[in-house]
Amino acid sequence: MYDDSLSPKKRFSVSVSFIRRIASPKRALTAAALAAATTGMVLTAAPAQAATTSAASAKTIAHKMIPDAAQYNAFSKIVEHESGWDVDATNASSGAYGLVQALPGSKMASAGSDWKTNPETQIEWGLDYMNDRYGSPVGAWNFWQANGWY
Repeated sequence: MYDDSLSPKKRFSVSVSFIRRIASPKRALTAAALAAATTGMVLTAAPAQAATTSAASAKTIAHKMIPDAAQYNAFSKIVEHESGWDVDATNASSGAYGLVQALPGSKMASAGSDWKTNPETQIEWGLDYMNDRYGSPVGAWNFWQANGWY
């Protein structure tokens, strides 16, 4: 909310102080935050739990798609190691993408055109891959444990 009683200098120092508290772990944002504050732009930060909620949502979807506890646990262990349940995870050296680190990520388009952002599509593709190549997520996890990849 804008407060006319604050001078521009006072508003600037309050904004910078607030922005520094939000962005301090991400020093790269400080310059952008300062520039935005000096021009009067309002910045908002995503809640810290946003990534956690996304991972929790993906896990819930996977659990519904994989009702067998052993198969879900194996799938979950692979995804945890491969992407940390980050739908947007990208391997900087190989280019593998998504929850299951498809290489190339565009392979997941066979499960849906929303493969870049939809955890359900990525999970569907990953399950199909694990079932086709290893017989099941448990088979894929056994291979992963022996080789460090699947």
